[in-house]
Amino acid sequence: MSPNEIYNQGTKHVYKKRYAEAIEDFEALESRYPFGEYADKAQLGAIYSYYENEDYPSVVPAVERFLRMYPRHPAVDYAYYMKGLTHFSESQGIFANYLPYDRADRDVTSLKKSLQAFHILTTRFPQSMYSNDASQRMIFLRNALAEHELVAAKYYFRKGAYLAAANRASVVITQFNRSPSMPEALALMVKAYRKLELPTLANDTYAVLVYNYPESSFLRDLG
Repeated sequence: MSPNEIYNQGTKHVYKKRYAEAIEDFEALESRYPFGEYADKAQLGAIYSYYENEDYPSVVPAVERFLRMYPRHPAVDYAYYMKGLTHFSESQGIFANYLPYDRADRDVTSLKKSLQAFHILTTRFPQSMYSNDASQRMIFLRNALAEHELVAAKYYFRKGAYLAAANRASVVITQFNRSPSMPEALALMVKAYRKLELPTLANDTYAVLVYNYPESSFLRDLG
């Protein structure tokens, strides 16, 4: 089969959602004609087919290989989008609906990698057709990571590790300052500083909470 025939066959398999067969076609195309005019198209087709086939471990290496080989390709924005989307999907794995989110030891590596890929996409290619969706997903990712830091901070506070609690809560303030976790993180910092007998830091943090969230229910708990 010619390169064109193999590529068309792979494309037809994609349209029919036969992703395993499409992967075989695109991999065969690249291995037989690694320097041909369809080499880049084969890699992009394989990336998409890996993702749709939920073969996430294969997507990211394929994306990174594509970026190394074609750093100026018109589809670089798409490659970053697929990288972010893959890590995003990994973070929403099959057990996500069953495991509690309020765990300080929950692995958030995929969330961070997804956020990083989407950040590169939206920063380098703000006009990309994928930037809007990436931006919306970044809001979710930032909020999820902020909540994770807050959960860890509350865990340390319950254990009496007040300095660690204040430090983890401060991550919410410095890195995720528009997240819904902000007011509770500030309130927790006030409590931790009071436990540590650091009145200046406690009062300063309390003032920030009052100024930015005057109607917050967490103010009532602080007295």
